Amino acid sequence: MTSLDKPTTEETSADTSADDARAVTEAALFEAFGGVRGMVETVLPGLLFVSIYTVNKNLHMSALAALGVALVMVVVRLARRDTVKHAFSGVFGVGFGVVFAMMTGNAKDFYLPGMLYTLGLALAYIVTAMAGVPLIGLMLGPVFKENLSWRTRNPGRKKAYTKASWAWGLILLAKCAILFPLYWWADTTQLGWVLVALKIPPFLLAVYLTWVFLAKAPPPIDVFAEMEAQERAEEERKAAAAGEDTGEEAPAGRHRRRS
Repeated sequence: MTSLDKPTTEETSADTSADDARAVTEAALFEAFGGVRGMVETVLPGLLFVSIYTVNKNLHMSALAALGVALVMVVVRLARRDTVKHAFSGVFGVGFGVVFAMMTGNAKDFYLPGMLYTLGLALAYIVTAMAGVPLIGLMLGPVFKENLSWRTRNPGRKKAYTKASWAWGLILLAKCAILFPLYWWADTTQLGWVLVALKIPPFLLAVYLTWVFLAKAPPPIDVFAEMEAQERAEEERKAAAAGEDTGEEAPAGRHRRRS
């Protein structure tokens, strides 16, 4: 390999920085969306409901089993001292579904609150992207320690968040376009199995597109590190000022003693 073929130090450093940025993005997305365990916690209650209902058509047994497994997952999280936000969101979602289905007596209504939430979330992604405050940026900003700095100081990152919010919104709208007709025309088991099948693939597609957009975007501005640096600089300035004041007073004192 000639010297022209060998990668320069700058190229190697740039490749390393890009790899680091992608790794940070992957880790942040994994944390924000719950990873494999979060997906399991999202799918399992609905899967249990439709499985039991398919076998015995018993609404109460199916609903209580789904709620029970959701509560067990929260207890396991608490026992392991893990973050419980994903498990708790699952419990509330299942709880609303159980209450709604019990009130109406229609097993399909177990899925309706979650479907309405998905529709509302899709609209929120699209509306906030159109308004210039993309929801995905509001969600991931604290995870990347950039808060809202991307809005005014990092236009490339704002553009990536806007694209990601559009992707999430359109994917969720497409999911709703499949589920709501089934809610009216299909039976409970058909709706349930389709809903379970559509839990993970659209989610993974949206997360993948978010990763693609952010991996190509400028790195986040760590506002927490900036604040810490400002605090250290301020402390150093005060210490230097105090030292200068002490240095000026000492010679004056010696001059008075000599006089």
